[in-house]
Amino acid sequence: MCLAIPMQILSIDGTTARCSANGVEREVSLFLMQDRSLSMGDFVMVHVGYAIEQVQAIEAQRRWQLFDEMDRSADA
Repeated sequence: MCLAIPMQILSIDGTTARCSANGVEREVSLFLMQDRSLSMGDFVMVHVGYAIEQVQAIEAQRRWQLFDEMDRSADA
């Protein structure tokens, strides 16, 4: 199973972005999304260090809620 997490872009330098999710920051490659016009504040789905999809803020929040639900059910 592959897993991508929603992250918000904090800054962009060429094809690399500094992104944040739940207080954790990471360098993310935008190489696979060069055809998109991404900017600071946008949300992207990140898989193994690569942004693979742009999502709206509400969709990013919905996906985090789903991850939280899965985490809670795994603890039960």
